Amino acid sequence: MAFVNLKKKEVQVKIVYYGPGRGGKTTNLEYIYKKFNARIKTEMVAIKTHGDRTLFFDFLPFDIGKIKGYDVKIQLYTVPGQVKYNATRRLVLRGVDGIVFVADSMKVRREKNLLSLKNLQENLSTYKKNIFKIPMVLQYNKIDLSEHGIPLLSPEILGKDLNTQLKAPSFEASALLGSNVVATLKKSISITMASLKKELK
Repeated sequence: MAFVNLKKKEVQVKIVYYGPGRGGKTTNLEYIYKKFNARIKTEMVAIKTHGDRTLFFDFLPFDIGKIKGYDVKIQLYTVPGQVKYNATRRLVLRGVDGIVFVADSMKVRREKNLLSLKNLQENLSTYKKNIFKIPMVLQYNKIDLSEHGIPLLSPEILGKDLNTQLKAPSFEASALLGSNVVATLKKSISITMASLKKELK
């Protein structure tokens, strides 16, 4: 459930970017941070673990509306992708309101995507959260690599692998070039807000 700051009359909404290592979670957040720098009132904080990192910053989107008369502040987080940092991943998920699952479109990463989604489900269940009920958007990242002759999974295969049961909104994207990065974020914010408004009724 979103954190309500009564003093500031603010609802803090936490969206976590999850997915396999080197799939593009950090690149997504770096692109958002650069693009919306004027609206971001905090520094981007990176917590480095050996060879991996967790990023987070607060983001104040315009025209998002209020929840019960309160302003909304979005907090964006990434989790470290590598399996050995699972305790950190679980910690980052505490209090999560929405998820962006960043899947790696490269054929060689197919198994990693599946394992990461299963890991997300397990880690959410430690907080009594259901992967089928939490607002979630899937992003099929790295579509730009097809131009370099790198074999990619089609959106259909990725959808079949990851989204048959979830039925979450999905986007083909290139975090590196910024294509569909903002669309992914906007969709995530809108479905998370809708879910919170329903909860608060």
